[in-house]
This record gives sequence, C-alpha cells and structure tokens, in this order.
Amino acid sequence: MNAIFDFPATDRYARCIRASKQVRWDIDNDVIRDRHFDRSDKFLPDGLSLVRDFTTLSVDEQHFLSQIQGRTYANIFGLAERFINAKILELSRDYWLGDQVALEALVRFSDEELKHQALFRRIEEMIAETLPAGYRFDVDPDQVAMAVLGSSTWAVLALTHDIELFTQLHYRQSIEPDSMLSPLFKDVFLFHWKEESQHAILDELEWKRHDATFSPAERDQAVDDFIGLVGAVDGILQVQAKADAAYFVAACGRTVDVEEAAEIETGIVAAYRWQYIHSGADHPHFQKVLGSLVSEQQLGRIAATLGALQ
Repeated sequence: MNAIFDFPATDRYARCIRASKQVRWDIDNDVIRDRHFDRSDKFLPDGLSLVRDFTTLSVDEQHFLSQIQGRTYANIFGLAERFINAKILELSRDYWLGDQVALEALVRFSDEELKHQALFRRIEEMIAETLPAGYRFDVDPDQVAMAVLGSSTWAVLALTHDIELFTQLHYRQSIEPDSMLSPLFKDVFLFHWKEESQHAILDELEWKRHDATFSPAERDQAVDDFIGLVGAVDGILQVQAKADAAYFVAACGRTVDVEEAAEIETGIVAAYRWQYIHSGADHPHFQKVLGSLVSEQQLGRIAATLGALQ
C-alpha cells in the first residue's frame, strides 16, 4: 500500500479508478455465496477481540465473546460508512464541472460505500439468526452521521482516513492470518478490504487538498473538532460495550456476579478502544500524514486525548 502513495496526486485518482474496476465484487455472488454463519466459528480474531485478556472466561465463553464483538464490528462499520459516504458525496461537488477523473473516483467511492452498508445490514440479519436473542445495537446511523458532519470537513476527513487505514491493518494483521475464523466472516472483510484500499488513498488526497485552503486559525479549530470526534467515538464505544457485556452475561449460560460483569465490560471497552481508536491513530501512515499537516503543539493535543483513552 505505501508504494502507491508515492505517485503524483494527478495520477492517483486514475489509479484508484483502475483498481476499483479490477476488484469490483457482488454481495451475493462473491461474498455470501449461499453460506451461513456457524456458532462453532469465531467471528473476530484474538488480536482484535483481545479475548485472551478475559481470564475469568472459559475457552467457549471467549469464543462466544468473539462472536458478539464480531457482530458489533460489522455494525460499527455500517455506522461509520453512513457519514463517510455523505462527506464524499459533498466533496464530489467540487469536481462536477471540473476534473471528471477525480469525480469518477469519488463517485465510485460513494457507490462502494453504499454497497458496504448493504453488506453489513445483511450480515447483521444473518448473525441475528445464529446467535441467541437479546443483542442490542441502538445507535442510529443517521443521527450519528448528522452529528459527525456538523464538524469541520478537515476533522471528518481525518477521522475517515483513520478508519480506512485501520480497516486494512485489521484485515492484513489479524483477520486474514486467523485459520480459526468463520470463512464467511473472513470473506466479508476480505472483499471490504479490497475496496477500502482505494478509499484510503482518496480520502488522504481530499484531506490534503482541503487542508491547503486553511489558515492557521482554521486548522487549529479543525484539530479541536477532530479531538471532539474522537471523544464522541469513545462515547459510542462505551455505550455499546455496556450493551455487549450485558448481552454476554444474559446469554453465556451461567451466573456471572457483579464484579466479574464489571470486569467483562471494562475488557470490552479496552478491546473497542483498540479496534476503533488506537489501531488507526497509531498507524504509521496516519501519523505521517497528520504530522505533515499540524504543528507539534497540535499533535501534542491529539496525543494527550488519545493517551487518556487507555
């Protein structure tokens, strides 16, 4: 991936179009292929779920917790892609009567994000048929998107780039190598990764293009907006961790005392912060791009915010 970032910006939109055409896939024919989820499979690898840190749980209980986290993982991506798509459509307006290559690249980006949302809705329905009743994901994607889009475009693109990069990192380092993972779940994120690889390039281009129009004061405010978005993401993760812990306690098949239930919730919060915040914010390429746009003082403010979420 890193090598492609070295090409001139004028070529990169066209390269993304070519790659988009090459990896194009269909939800039913390529991903699902008449398959179903199986309770005997893990849904999320240990490197993301951190289930080995849940030392009070049996192997089977850790297995179940990986399935709960995998279900939330798919739902979180569907949620994030709602605001990402809206922002990309908004940015495409800048090219309506100009660079048609860049316009096509962003339109393809949007089309693929809509497909990903449809895929994750299907996955939620299929997992609901497999796992016990009682799971809750009560976050409204439209309400979250409206709140996120109330922040500056700079901040939204920073968050988007963070997400696109950790998507690739998660697949390459954790999902793809895990031989115990559900083959269907693994394929969902294989095909998702194939298209997100182009998206990471495009949102970086748009982030830098937008940053070039900023005054120092505007950039400083945008950094505050990004910090605010990170805090909002953490708030969503804490709410969902509480819901997922309660679901686990209710459905795991044994009595869980109050102390252990609290430990499980704390562990899920830590796993979600790793999955959705730290793995992206610590990504070397994200740090490189961010560091090229902000001052040392601004970078320190962001680092302090991230450091508090441990």
